[in-house]
Amino acid sequence: MNENNILGVILAGGKSRRFGEDKSKIKLGNKTLLEHVIDKVEKEFSELLIISNNQNYQFTSKRIFLVQDFIKGQLGPLIGVLSAMKWVELNKKNYKWIATFPCDTPFFDIKIIEYLKIKSFETKKKLVFLKSAKIRHNIFGLWSLDLKDILENDIKNNIRKVEIWADKIGSDIINIEKGKFDSFLNINTKDDLEIAKKKLSYL
Repeated sequence: MNENNILGVILAGGKSRRFGEDKSKIKLGNKTLLEHVIDKVEKEFSELLIISNNQNYQFTSKRIFLVQDFIKGQLGPLIGVLSAMKWVELNKKNYKWIATFPCDTPFFDIKIIEYLKIKSFETKKKLVFLKSAKIRHNIFGLWSLDLKDILENDIKNNIRKVEIWADKIGSDIINIEKGKFDSFLNINTKDDLEIAKKKLSYL
């Protein structure tokens, strides 16, 4: 299995409207939300992109690259995905897929990365998402670089929502069994952060 076919991407460019400040920099325990996700993802890929318009991050690893949205205005995760694809093209990389992870979901099981890697060789689709408890997690995805031109054109035609675009393209699904805790808990509000703090104390 050639795992170098997949580029890891963390999407950290959201507006954080409901939270009121940049969620990626919020502390959960002794690490920020972004650091929690980086710690899980970094070792699983040869290179990792952080898609964010905040250019104040500093990373010691030479395998982590900070990339701004290709189109300005914080227009949503599809722009972040396209920005990653553009980075691959600009830097003449040989990746066939990008695997995306949200910066505000720190408890996901690291096993899902292996599931995504395996699926990249099995699926006949160009788009793969995780699903648990009948909920499709549109930011935990596997995106073929073959979709770049289609995605760019659809964004120019004002398609912004992942779920609408995914339904248009068609996607494969990896079903994840829901455990005792919701490993896909995403932190959108201060109340969510308090829930996450309690959950962290149990782990």
